[in-house]
Amino acid sequence: MKRDNTDGTTTGLKGLKGPQGPGGSRSRRTPARSTGVAAGTLALLLAGSLSLGAAPAHAHAPAAANAQAAKAAQAAEASRVRIGTAVALPGARVYPEGIAVDPRTRAVYVGSYADGTVYRARPGRAEAEVFLPSGTDGRRTANGLRVDALGRLWVTDSTTGVAVYDTATGTRLAHFEVAAGAPARFVNDLTLTPDGTAYLTDSVRGVLYRVTPRQLAAGGGVLTVAHDLTPALRPRPAGGFSLNGITSDRTGRYLLTVDMTEGDLYRVDLRSGAVRRVALTGGDMKAADGLDLAPDGSLRVAHNTTNTLTRWQVSADGTRARLVRTVTDPSLQIPTTLAHTPGRTLVVRSQFDKGGPMDTGPGTPGTPGVFTVAAVSGL
Repeated sequence: MKRDNTDGTTTGLKGLKGPQGPGGSRSRRTPARSTGVAAGTLALLLAGSLSLGAAPAHAHAPAAANAQAAKAAQAAEASRVRIGTAVALPGARVYPEGIAVDPRTRAVYVGSYADGTVYRARPGRAEAEVFLPSGTDGRRTANGLRVDALGRLWVTDSTTGVAVYDTATGTRLAHFEVAAGAPARFVNDLTLTPDGTAYLTDSVRGVLYRVTPRQLAAGGGVLTVAHDLTPALRPRPAGGFSLNGITSDRTGRYLLTVDMTEGDLYRVDLRSGAVRRVALTGGDMKAADGLDLAPDGSLRVAHNTTNTLTRWQVSADGTRARLVRTVTDPSLQIPTTLAHTPGRTLVVRSQFDKGGPMDTGPGTPGTPGVFTVAAVSGL
């Protein structure tokens, strides 16, 4: 999501500053760029020409009706979306980034980008507790989090690699680091495929690392590059960010990962290794951070600097995605990632623009409020 330099300084991606919400609000929906919206715009243009005698009124009635129907549908969808607060995180400068839900216990884990603390929120609790304190095993930051089917918590540290912990005891089970002497890197997010293999994005190098179940059983090693996406990515400045969030389909056929700077989504075939850009309809994925792909093909996306959540419908083969819903609300407070659970979507409110890595304004930085995880229903 942002870059942590090896000298300890932090360089944030330039973001938009937005007002903060109190944690519970009705969302305001930003219309998707759909055929209905386009038809409405065309109808307005043609209505102007009609006043000059360019065309008969009945020629544009269907377009106007379609536009009104689309707006009504969008308003109905927005009225069903609710944003509240699921859990609070203790601490004055948490700046949370990653989130994971244990599929067995329903406990929620959240990582601090600021110092690497990992919090745990037990079901029914209004406030999380510290699970792994800051500095555990030398961890400087906690970016991507995932809990696998056996209850092992994976935590990435953008400066080094990834560690795996037993959620029952907090014991570190394995640790994998980028090879010594490797060029600049930023280990960001990760996903787990059905066979237990982990894939991790590197936002600076533009590659995906892989950790297999056999490597996990061995307890550690060097993170190896499994897929190099740089030939497929659009050109970017040296050291610039590209890959961020990553997710996988339920059958283990492919991965989806996003280039947050260019707004592109990429499909990586896990059998052939082929990389292709996903055809997006209705919008793009600029500022996209966290991804969550549901079994029914619904892809939920957190767009950080725009305080936006989107939902896309992905085709069965993962080659196309259509924008279905867009929700923009300042109470999302720079959402970095999300985890969809039955009945709600949990969204990390990073507040990175309030004295965090995205606060690029002059003078005294903004003061963050209580750090929380949002609960969004209807997305």
